Amino acid sequence: MNVPPVLLVGHGTVDVTGVAEFVAFTDRVRRRLVGEAIDVDGGFIELSQPTVHEAWTALAGRGHTTMAAVPMVLVSAGHAKGDIPAALQREVVRDPDTGYVFGRPLGPHPVLQDLLDQRVSAALAGDPAAGTAVLLVGRGSTDPDANAEVCKVARLLQEGRPYDFVEPSFVSLARPDVITGLARCRALGARRVVVAPYFLFDGVLPRRVVEQAVAFRAEHPDVDVRVADHLGDCDELAGLVVERYREALHGDIRMNCDTCAYRVLLPGFEDKLGAPQTPHHHPDDPAHGHGHGHGGHPAATVDAVVGEWS
Repeated sequence: MNVPPVLLVGHGTVDVTGVAEFVAFTDRVRRRLVGEAIDVDGGFIELSQPTVHEAWTALAGRGHTTMAAVPMVLVSAGHAKGDIPAALQREVVRDPDTGYVFGRPLGPHPVLQDLLDQRVSAALAGDPAAGTAVLLVGRGSTDPDANAEVCKVARLLQEGRPYDFVEPSFVSLARPDVITGLARCRALGARRVVVAPYFLFDGVLPRRVVEQAVAFRAEHPDVDVRVADHLGDCDELAGLVVERYREALHGDIRMNCDTCAYRVLLPGFEDKLGAPQTPHHHPDDPAHGHGHGHGGHPAATVDAVVGEWS
């Protein structure tokens, strides 16, 4: 096989709807590239099937030796910086005749801003964007660089659009949370707020965003709170994945290292500086049985490939 395949790598979710969306999206990318004879497969690093190991093994079984991996994440948090490359490197350790090139996370990108705008417009259902505040809700991370990216996306969403303002918030691990973000919008005078989940697919956390927004609306009837859909399985997102794939093969990949807590000493994150990255244990991985959480085969650490991200 002369053309490297696309390997979509997701984090995983216990939500069956989210898994189904990921699988459907993998099929969408496959259909998009069928005319170019580019193979496509996908899997998760933890929590659900199909696993990355299953996808990697399937691609290798079809004759591929170099995989072009696209991380299905929106920001450069721990999954993109450590967990996913570690999982991929573990497959190389298992099958030394194979290797991979690694693409960038999907965001920030103008396509994502446009998709967010479309989801907000659908939630407005004909009401004007002027007079509307948007609360952009990211996943949240212990990586300050990732949280800063969500704030950047909020600002990019506001630029050139008629929303009164766009506020960032997070559903886990970082502040402000959804309720605090909505309270801030209300304090700033918003009487109509669209909550925009910044998530690729459905799952536990996007549904938590909906639940918290509905609870706030019930307690504050003076504010018209609506919830937009997550980004979801769509052609625009598939086009972005193909762009990241081609970039991984032919482009100049540059990760943001200037504010990465694994490379730069940031106050409050001293424990991350220089920390080794190891893959998650997946319950359906052949090596499972050594416990859950971080850890794994010491030979699968990605210390050797970290330099490639610079």
